[in-house]
Amino acid sequence: MHYFYILKSKHDHKLYLGFTGDLRKRFAEHQRGLVQSTKPRRPFTLAYYEAYGDQDDAARREKQMKRNGKAWGQLKRRIRSSIVRA
Repeated sequence: MHYFYILKSKHDHKLYLGFTGDLRKRFAEHQRGLVQSTKPRRPFTLAYYEAYGDQDDAARREKQMKRNGKAWGQLKRRIRSSIVRA
């Protein structure tokens, strides 16, 4: 399986979008600071993910969310309203 995922930073409360073939491993890499783009925003919660049978589909979904303001806005509102702030 391949995954499109969204992380929420507990540091700045911003969202990060990505895709991977191993969600558990990739999440652990983000948490340990091994991903340069998210290192200063740790720690994270896994806010959302979608599973795909094909890597291209997961990558396409990530690109779609980064390009399509309306679709991303709708998903972002759903995520933000479902996350309890601690």
